[in-house]
Amino acid sequence: MNFPPPQWVKDAATEALGTVAGNHYSHPKGRIRLREAIRDVYSSQFPNLGRPLNVETEILVTSGANEGQYSVFTAFLEQGDEVIMFEPFFDQYLPSVTFNGGVPVYVPLHPPAESNTSPSSADWTIDFDELRRAITPKTKMIIVNTPHNPIGKVFTREELEKIAVLSQEFNLLVMSDEVYENLVFDDKEHVRIGSFPGMWDRTVSVYSAGKGFSATGWRVGWLIGPPSIIGPTLAASTRIIFCSNSPLQEAAAAGLEQAKANKFFETQLKEYAERRDVLLKAFDDIGLRYTYPEGSYFVLLDISRVQWPEGYEFPESVQGRGRDFRAAWFIAQEIGVSTIPVSEFYCQEHQEIGEKFTRFAFCKDIETLKKAGERLKGITKYLT
Repeated sequence: MNFPPPQWVKDAATEALGTVAGNHYSHPKGRIRLREAIRDVYSSQFPNLGRPLNVETEILVTSGANEGQYSVFTAFLEQGDEVIMFEPFFDQYLPSVTFNGGVPVYVPLHPPAESNTSPSSADWTIDFDELRRAITPKTKMIIVNTPHNPIGKVFTREELEKIAVLSQEFNLLVMSDEVYENLVFDDKEHVRIGSFPGMWDRTVSVYSAGKGFSATGWRVGWLIGPPSIIGPTLAASTRIIFCSNSPLQEAAAAGLEQAKANKFFETQLKEYAERRDVLLKAFDDIGLRYTYPEGSYFVLLDISRVQWPEGYEFPESVQGRGRDFRAAWFIAQEIGVSTIPVSEFYCQEHQEIGEKFTRFAFCKDIETLKKAGERLKGITKYLT
């Protein structure tokens, strides 16, 4: 983001810095104020429990969602354990799995048909027969990311129910990455797979104050799950970082405590919807096909029609990579807008799916997005 957290959250950080305790170690589980705020916000979202979350055994504050995920992998993966990842996947999953001895198993989300001229993120679909075939006796875990980075897909209840059935049938752990939980547009529903019958005991849900309050540099996240998952993960996290940032945990707690009274997440969602519409209008104006995102703050732009001049010089760093790497470099250099090549989020076998797209982010202020839209008009002379 190129905008700050809300003032009342920043004020809480300043206040915490003015205390003695706010400048010293926190408990490895996280500061109790933040754990209690998490309990108060999330308990009702896991109705299958029928009780409040236990702040001592079912909540773990981590140094960002990424460290929390890494600690889960450290706690549970043994050499050769397989982890199923839907492609395209958030790029941090792969090294976090492999550094801990895990073996990634890739199941692609299938993109919309070329004949679909106005696809949405919901049109990226799972082949559940393919998913079932990917499960072996070595499979330990499946990662679900909803709302999804980079597609913007919001997994439906039906899709998550089918994943839940397979995870129970094959006794799999589920890591549910829900860091974009508050960015779900057009009255779509964010569904928590850990709230399904039979899923609490095998699911760890991952959240982020950085994404929630526009404070990614704070590195504060949290995990919610059963003691059987949180306990071993706490042991791993304690060895990796010992504890997380104390004053910014206090600020995150204040954010959760005051969000409802300030109508923060409702207001934030409207602001992001406006940002999304500015970027999409720019794509419409230049006539390029894109995937309409129902969640997160990403858009996949189809760059198949972008054609650079013959003999255009590319740096060695993009040579041998997907066509999208060259397209992203070309757009950055000639148009002045930076994007992410989507084949980076695929294994080599499925790289050709991602090569058709680059990822744009609309977590920017309106002025910046409008400026990007004006610059993107320059791409029309390079379209086939």
